[in-house]
Amino acid sequence: MASVRKKKEDRAALRTELYDRVKRGEISLVEAVRTMRKIAGKTQAEYARLVGVGPRVLIDFERGVGNPTIKTLEKMLRPFNLELTVRRKPEERD
Repeated sequence: MASVRKKKEDRAALRTELYDRVKRGEISLVEAVRTMRKIAGKTQAEYARLVGVGPRVLIDFERGVGNPTIKTLEKMLRPFNLELTVRRKPEERD
């Protein structure tokens, strides 16, 4: 029973950290999706089924070789109430 509570607490902490990193713009889209999947406690195939995309789409995306549509990306983000946005890239310093 204590281990179940600990897992819930760990996931809640990871979710808070994810939202903080998103807010600060410190996480890539690929990393965000991978983190969400891990917080959900799902394999790639399980998360793909959960969000309604093909497993290969998610696997390739997490490997950095996929090219999903915006609609597919929105499906991957929906369970965590996140959306795609545009922001200005921070200035690079020399």
